[in-house]
Amino acid sequence: MHPCVFTILSLMMLRLVTVYGYHQLVAVEGGGGDDTNGVIRNKCLDMERHALLLFKAPLQDPDGSLSTWRPDEHDCCQWKGVTCNNQTGHVTELDISDYNLGGEISQSLLNLSYLNFLDLSYNSFGGTIPTFFGSMTRLTDLKLNSNNLNGTIPRCIGSLTELRHLDLSANSFYGIIPPEFGNLTNLQYLYLGVVGRCRVENLHWLSSLSHLQQLGMDGISLAKQNHWVDVISSLQSLSWLSLDGCELSQVMYPYSSSFLNSSSSSIEVLYLGNNSLTSSMYRWLFPLTTNKLQILDLSSNMLDGIPKYLGNLCSLESLSFANNSAVVKFPGFLYTLSGCTSLTLQELDASYNQFIGPLSDDIQKFSSLRHLWVSHNHLNGIISDKVWELPMLEEIDVSSNSFRGAISKNIGKSKAFEIYLSENQLQGVPSTDHMSNLSYVQLIDMNSCNLGPHFPKWVQTLRNLTRLHIANSKISDKIPMEFWDTWPSQLRYLNLSSNNISGEGPDLSSNFDNGSVMDLSSNSFSGPLSNVSSTLALLNLSRNKFNGGISFLCQMVGGFLEVLDLSHNLFTGKLPDCLWHLKLLKVLNLGHNNLSRRLPPSIGYLRELEVLDLYKNNFSGELPLSLKNCTSLNLMNLGANKFSGNVPVWIGENLWGLYVLILRSNNFFGTIPLQLCYLENLQVLDLSMNNLQGTIPSCLNNLTSMVRERFLPPPPPNTYSILTNWIIKKSGNGYSNSSEYVDHATIEWQGDEREFSRSLRLLKSIDMSSNNLTGQIPYELTDLYDLIALNLSKNSLLGKIPLKIGQMKKLLVLDLSKNFFSGGIPSSMSQMSLLNYLDMSFNNLSGRIPTSTQLQSFEPSRYEGNAGLCGPPVSKKCPGDEESEVPLVIGKSKGEGEDVDEVWNWFHIGEGCGFATGFWIACGALLVNSHGRRVFFHFYDGVEDWVYGKVALFIEDLRRVAYM
Repeated sequence: MHPCVFTILSLMMLRLVTVYGYHQLVAVEGGGGDDTNGVIRNKCLDMERHALLLFKAPLQDPDGSLSTWRPDEHDCCQWKGVTCNNQTGHVTELDISDYNLGGEISQSLLNLSYLNFLDLSYNSFGGTIPTFFGSMTRLTDLKLNSNNLNGTIPRCIGSLTELRHLDLSANSFYGIIPPEFGNLTNLQYLYLGVVGRCRVENLHWLSSLSHLQQLGMDGISLAKQNHWVDVISSLQSLSWLSLDGCELSQVMYPYSSSFLNSSSSSIEVLYLGNNSLTSSMYRWLFPLTTNKLQILDLSSNMLDGIPKYLGNLCSLESLSFANNSAVVKFPGFLYTLSGCTSLTLQELDASYNQFIGPLSDDIQKFSSLRHLWVSHNHLNGIISDKVWELPMLEEIDVSSNSFRGAISKNIGKSKAFEIYLSENQLQGVPSTDHMSNLSYVQLIDMNSCNLGPHFPKWVQTLRNLTRLHIANSKISDKIPMEFWDTWPSQLRYLNLSSNNISGEGPDLSSNFDNGSVMDLSSNSFSGPLSNVSSTLALLNLSRNKFNGGISFLCQMVGGFLEVLDLSHNLFTGKLPDCLWHLKLLKVLNLGHNNLSRRLPPSIGYLRELEVLDLYKNNFSGELPLSLKNCTSLNLMNLGANKFSGNVPVWIGENLWGLYVLILRSNNFFGTIPLQLCYLENLQVLDLSMNNLQGTIPSCLNNLTSMVRERFLPPPPPNTYSILTNWIIKKSGNGYSNSSEYVDHATIEWQGDEREFSRSLRLLKSIDMSSNNLTGQIPYELTDLYDLIALNLSKNSLLGKIPLKIGQMKKLLVLDLSKNFFSGGIPSSMSQMSLLNYLDMSFNNLSGRIPTSTQLQSFEPSRYEGNAGLCGPPVSKKCPGDEESEVPLVIGKSKGEGEDVDEVWNWFHIGEGCGFATGFWIACGALLVNSHGRRVFFHFYDGVEDWVYGKVALFIEDLRRVAYM
């Protein structure tokens, strides 16, 4: 007998015995608790309560989500996640999704005989899906999505013949989708988007599911499924179909010609995104696109336009064409949709393409349009006045295009709630009279438009405004004081950054909703701050002229503050000892001010703190012991202060998550603690310009982030991650506020100070220069293969340079100057082909300088002070050299300037394939397609992020190769 059959029969017998025993128990106890009316009270049965406790027993519950499931609590119907039938008391629903549970799923669930809804999604269960689910014949809704279940999908699941709903999505299955799913003939809802390594060998089993109404197979390979359109078309009840990322572009013959003219598809919702489809697919799409179709998603493919028949779908309400390769005129695109589709279409997403031309008057034909997204294209000309007259329009996003001219006076006629005009060449605004008619608008984004030089008074007429973004808008003016009294406690987002707004600092004590965002950075505000609202989640006042103390922090009691950036101002005084109020704080940046005295002990209450930046102040004294309680720290920059004492050992013992540690330019003394070697995530270590003594720890090769390439994947949406950008999103009423905090740090680079921001996570650097370190360079240091900058200059180091230093092939910067090194320059250094900055001057080195493109390309001054060195590029000839001058190896002169070609070479090293693989893991499809590339590199600006810029070129190069 097949094992699956034996298991199912056994469990069926167990279930029969259990149910029989229960009914006998009811008979003995007088009907199981009937009240005077003969109706069972809403109180769970002992047998089912016991089954739930058995289910809980093997689970891992780190958050205590099932804390109400206790033996002493007799009514399990009151337990979290449990629902019972009001009349029978039987457990009918078990919803424990997103509880962070793990461990074994117990078969005690079989004793819940009347369970009709089970949701175990968004947990961390492991192993294969338990085979006992095949015996749960009463179950009508099963959800296991977004767990970490591994292994193949068990074929026994095909015995669940009573199932109506089956959801196994977002797991880690692999292998073939069992054709036994075809036995589930009563299924109405089937979702197998496992986002794993599953594939379908034969899709014909799907034809048996004649009652199927919804089907999701996202991420499952259908590459071998010729005629899959025939199978889908045979499902007469199917109304919802999602085949996102199913490798459909590899299907050779997706349909039979007989379906071209005889299709009777009932599909209303169709998702086909992320399949690399070209426009040739429109032939097989035709049978699936009848006039019943309401939602069509063709995003993230390689389509260069749309066919005419899409304009004749008289029920189509939503069309997503985002992130394709279409280089077409937008008026022509609208014309194609101008049939009856133009009367029903409510959502049009054509963003992140290469559309050209204007937003023409043809838009007026789309009278039902509610949402229009055409951002990140190459649209130009003026924005048609007709767009503001669309009677149903709620949201319009035309940002990041090349629209020009004045903003239309007709904007006052719009009924839109959200208006995005940012990143265009728009200038000026209509009069206050016209703008005051925007009584509906709640969000307006004119970032990087030309609104100046005067502060736009029309803003104060928008009484329903909750989000205002007019950063970088060339405003050089003072803000009217009444501006801050315009909105009664409804403002959720205000961004006036990167203008030249002046005047006294505003009263920030009111007018903000809970969890709001305020960014006034990079302006010319001045004066002290006395009152700040405790409802703010992000406050960025950096790069202004604020002065006075920061005692206002003590007023933010019970607040929501998560990000506070007061850097680059003129604040003075001490950091007040009241920080226990800021328990949610994740970023504290007070760098580049005149703050002084010791750090307060209350800083240890910031248990959620991930960024602490106090760079360039006058803080003094030893670091408080309480700081070791900030175990969530990822970046700690205490450089350029007057801190003293030993480098605390608890930094390495407690702050294990650090990836940036900067203690440069202080008064630390003593030896470098070995505990720093515990910081496996450390990528930037700067101990320079202190009074440190002793030797360089040989255990530095334990800093594994510098030993191997390790790029972390992007964070999930709406979460924080210090390795990317800080994102705050507070949603309400259907829309969200967003802002960001980007890590940055000032680091000595090629002899100069430079501020790294978005490229900081790519940097792997050690700087121990300007101390009193002695001894030799430990040979273990050369194991840091991924290091790109090493500065040990201005110490008292001696001995020979390690022979294997050349295996650090990714070094761009190497400074060993002003020490007492002796012997020759190791020949292995000729392998360091990426060196962009080298200084070995003022040591006791001797012998011939090894020959390589890089070593001979530096100025002779980089080798001066070593009387024994000979050979190019120094003038001294080595013994045996011919009288004729030895020509320099052809290469680029490095000097003091930066050479971005060397960064380019860094990404083309010998193990380039491995690097590219790691980089794809880090960046994923976000960077492969033009959509993600434009978003990810949108913020690159200027010299400080030249490393980041070369990464962009690298990605573009790989993309071209991929599509050749």
